[in-house]
Amino acid sequence: MSSRSIYRTLRPVLSSSVLSSGLGTGHGIKGHVISHLPTIRFLSSDSSSSATGNSQPENPVRTADGKVISTYWGIPPTKITKPDGSAWKWNCFQPWDSYKPDVSIDVTKHHKPSNFTDKFAYWTVQTLKIPVQLFFQRKHMCHAMLLETVAAVPGMVGGMLLHLKSLRRFEHSGGWIKALLEEAENERMHLMTFIELSQPKWYERAIVFAVQGVFFNAYFLSYVISPKLAHRITGYLEEEAVNSYTEFLNDIDAGKFENSPAPAIAIDYWRLPKDATLRDVVFVIRADEAHHRDINHYASDIQFQGRELKEAPAPIGYH
Repeated sequence: MSSRSIYRTLRPVLSSSVLSSGLGTGHGIKGHVISHLPTIRFLSSDSSSSATGNSQPENPVRTADGKVISTYWGIPPTKITKPDGSAWKWNCFQPWDSYKPDVSIDVTKHHKPSNFTDKFAYWTVQTLKIPVQLFFQRKHMCHAMLLETVAAVPGMVGGMLLHLKSLRRFEHSGGWIKALLEEAENERMHLMTFIELSQPKWYERAIVFAVQGVFFNAYFLSYVISPKLAHRITGYLEEEAVNSYTEFLNDIDAGKFENSPAPAIAIDYWRLPKDATLRDVVFVIRADEAHHRDINHYASDIQFQGRELKEAPAPIGYH
């Protein structure tokens, strides 16, 4: 029996096993998978399947001789539908990556600098904030896009370096690789949301190009030298992100910024109501930033106690 035939035979068995095992029915971020998407459909790419047009995703990528690339390489394409039966349109994330954020988190918390490392991290962030405020002032959308291109770097750098450390030492990371990469992906999704609302101008793209190059290398070096300093810097950066989005919300409430409809990608990613607005989007993004603030201050605190991150439980799925 071919591997494709085995796949088609086991597919319904696997699906029923997932449901019967209760996977995705508990509490927490992973607990929303099945309840949020009860009609996920995985369709075979076999050319002998029904020719109704439902056996392959819309507009599949084909080779020069007309073969679907995913079929050619033996990877069956999937077509996923939402609970209402409509097609899932996003390739950048899947339904099980979506979630309802915890917006009850305290957005006013601040880690008071108590030692030299803390003070160095705090004043580094305060110094970097000055030119940003002078340039963007109240241009919230442009500010948000630049902010997210920077905010998505620390999680990726930290996750990458912990990944390499795990390989070198032949040891687990305690889940921190996944936690930090989740943070980086979440920040990137913030950016993907904002570009649905506004496209950066050429000079803003140039600024992002320069800032990303400098910040990535600087943060990489700081994480290699002192991970606890790097996480503290990120914690303070996230505090400033929370403050920036609070100002954004205040200007929307005051009528200084149009409260336009939320983009479709935001509605699906954060499971917002269909009539959600920009204010709803900024509100949940601020909650995300507050969670990232807590994760990084927590990581720094662990290391200030002379312990390694792997010794403490990683906040995987902390939204």
